[in-house]
Amino acid sequence: MRFAVVQFPGSNCDQDALFAFRVAGLKAELVFHTQTDLSGFDGVFLPGGFTYGDYLRPGALAKFAPVMQEVRRMAERGQPVIGVCNGFQILTEAGLLPGALLSNLNLHFTCKEVHVRVERNDLSFTRSYAKGQVLRLPIAHAEGRYYADPGTLARLEEEGRVVFRYSGQGGEVLEAYNPNGSLNQIAGIVNERGNVLGMMPHPERAVHEILGGTDGLGLFLSLAMEVT
Repeated sequence: MRFAVVQFPGSNCDQDALFAFRVAGLKAELVFHTQTDLSGFDGVFLPGGFTYGDYLRPGALAKFAPVMQEVRRMAERGQPVIGVCNGFQILTEAGLLPGALLSNLNLHFTCKEVHVRVERNDLSFTRSYAKGQVLRLPIAHAEGRYYADPGTLARLEEEGRVVFRYSGQGGEVLEAYNPNGSLNQIAGIVNERGNVLGMMPHPERAVHEILGGTDGLGLFLSLAMEVT
């Protein structure tokens, strides 16, 4: 599989994503936000950062980038689309995932490691994990509080579309372990088809021991499993 890692003005996790794909043995290339043809790629990764300076709100301008038409087409074709941190914000702004990412309840930029529990391991993004497994991943955001109206939130839960949930080290889902005030301690979700993933924690920053841990590598290894 060959993945496109999109570089928007203000992206700052694009190189991290490129490294993560390559550690997992996958091919990945950087593509600029003006690209209008991703037909040579099997999937796409929208990295973290501060696209367009987060003007208006995070992801609000990036959703109009030319490349997003291709991202939308790939999502509609069932190809894997991943948005991490700012990438998650872009996916919600573009309507590819429901809900919104609001300001953290503490009104501060929060940069630390958190624990998240794997809620599903039957997706192309999570096959190398065990259901209920707890991962230690870094977060770095000021607008990461997941919000959706009650009806949408209920559907996400009923349809099993919550993929990652903030938890304690032992998997306890308590408000005390919620770093930003996300509803239902949601850290990551997928679309109805299960091929578009958005998450606030950074798996691409946890793929090598020299980075402090390898708990994020499983996401990329799961994608590699799709090849075989």
